Amino acid sequence: MANPIATFSTTMGDIKCEIFLDKMPITASNFIDLAQSGFYNGLHFHRVIPDFMDQDPKSQQAGTGGPPDGTFKNLVTGAIEKRSNGGNIKDEYAAKISNEPGTLSMANTGQPNSGGSQFFMNTVHNDFLDWFSPGESKHPVFGKAIDKASFDIMVKISMVRTKDDCPIQPIQMKSVTISGL
Repeated sequence: MANPIATFSTTMGDIKCEIFLDKMPITASNFIDLAQSGFYNGLHFHRVIPDFMDQDPKSQQAGTGGPPDGTFKNLVTGAIEKRSNGGNIKDEYAAKISNEPGTLSMANTGQPNSGGSQFFMNTVHNDFLDWFSPGESKHPVFGKAIDKASFDIMVKISMVRTKDDCPIQPIQMKSVTISGL
């Protein structure tokens, strides 16, 4: 079975990414559940840095930008997984996928089990963020752009004018749709 595709419809263009449900089932299932519930719709990119990454929507629903506590279905095993402590999921260090250009990676606070809904799009190879690297940053990758056009939009977003890494002209995540489930 092929992995699902997420289409990020933004005010700067569409980005299509394969979601690694086969390799990162908890992280991918969490993301898919949030996308299908409309969690990301209408939110804005809140942090973009050239030659680094685009950090995606921070919800105003909670102070940390996370979803509410609750449950979601692991789409691979059928198990019910939990979001707790501000909508966070347990860290998933299953597949050694590097933070290469075009990948989607789970954002967190630097503390264990602190990822929830925020993620970032790598525009360069940020291997120092790999969960299996010797450094302290531990950001698991759960998807990747499927074509050059999608990657080019990621880079274009990272190059906008900013103040304190926040886009001066807001960039909206109009919607995230999932196909191929």
